[in-house]
Amino acid sequence: MSLKAFHLFFIAVSVILSAFMTAWSVNQYQAAHDSAYALGAVLSIACGVVLAVYGTMFQRKMRRL
Repeated sequence: MSLKAFHLFFIAVSVILSAFMTAWSVNQYQAAHDSAYALGAVLSIACGVVLAVYGTMFQRKMRRL
């Protein structure tokens, strides 16, 4: 596995883990009504979006090289 492929794989796994973290935080917020879980859900969504954008930009850049 090349370094490029590993990097893209790692980004994809990170996006998936961010989605699971979001789901867990939302579930905990619904159960406990603690604002820390709501903040965790928002931050997890933001991280997932940023990682997805980064992965797309990285893939485009690697095509040009």
